Amino acid sequence: MTRLDGPDLQLLEGVVSDKVLTALRAAAAQLSKLGVRHWVVGGLAVGAHGHPRATKDVDFFVGDEAFEHDGAGLVTMKPGVPIQANGVIVDHLSAQDEPFLSDELPPADVQLEVAPIEVLLYLKLKSPRAKDRADIIELIKAGADVARARAYLVLHAALLLPALEKAVEEARAEEE
Repeated sequence: MTRLDGPDLQLLEGVVSDKVLTALRAAAAQLSKLGVRHWVVGGLAVGAHGHPRATKDVDFFVGDEAFEHDGAGLVTMKPGVPIQANGVIVDHLSAQDEPFLSDELPPADVQLEVAPIEVLLYLKLKSPRAKDRADIIELIKAGADVARARAYLVLHAALLLPALEKAVEEARAEEE
């Protein structure tokens, strides 16, 4: 198992369609232009962290500045925030009740940054989807820094530690 120094979007070349990669760059540039802090998450981030796989959409984790609040509880997208680029769906996840995530986002002028592995694993661990559980196992097998993820969970979501440990066990069993 080879641990990456950090995420590498070049790992996506030849695995993810050029249409999706073009949409990724266009949407990221538009978010930066609008002053929206963001990370690449989802399948593209999984690939950049060492387990490239095909995906048909672009997922971003965005700061609250991507949304407008009307004061009566209605939240809408800020005008200009892309929901589709080059015919590819662009999804946006927000921190909602998790300000620690927003606090860690890079400055808005950083156009294309992938979520750190500990954040990506945290987001995947929170999800009930089987695909996300499979991504966690594959990321661990690809050399994800599990100690870093554990430390992050201790600080922000200790209840998810057992799920991480279970995924580590499953990944190790698959490697044998």
